Amino acid sequence: MGFRFQGSVCSDLHDIKMFINKVLSYLEEILCDKNLMFDIRLILNELIINGVIHGNKLNREKCVNLFLEIIEDSIRIEVVDEGQGFDFTIEDYDPMELKCCGRGLLIVNGLSDEVHIDKNKIVAIKYIS
Repeated sequence: MGFRFQGSVCSDLHDIKMFINKVLSYLEEILCDKNLMFDIRLILNELIINGVIHGNKLNREKCVNLFLEIIEDSIRIEVVDEGQGFDFTIEDYDPMELKCCGRGLLIVNGLSDEVHIDKNKIVAIKYIS
């Protein structure tokens, strides 16, 4: 099974909803597992909204780029915003501190098999069995 999607969305929360729904409609034609689709929806929501809010600072003139690829037994989701990037390690996040920053990445990490962060680019990989 092979699938590729590449697109971008302006930093507007209304546009994001339509953009993610479009991506998911393509995926629904390929993936039949509702639990997998739920996980992908949540990963996309968290990563794209984080890029808009934290990376692009809700600046409508900046976009968030998405590259999604299904190859054999994995789904690779890459999200890049136009912000300066950040340093974050999952291990350093303490949920007991109740910080609002980092919680979305913790959710993505829990739903993904691999997460790689490089400044303003995040790659989440989920294996399909």
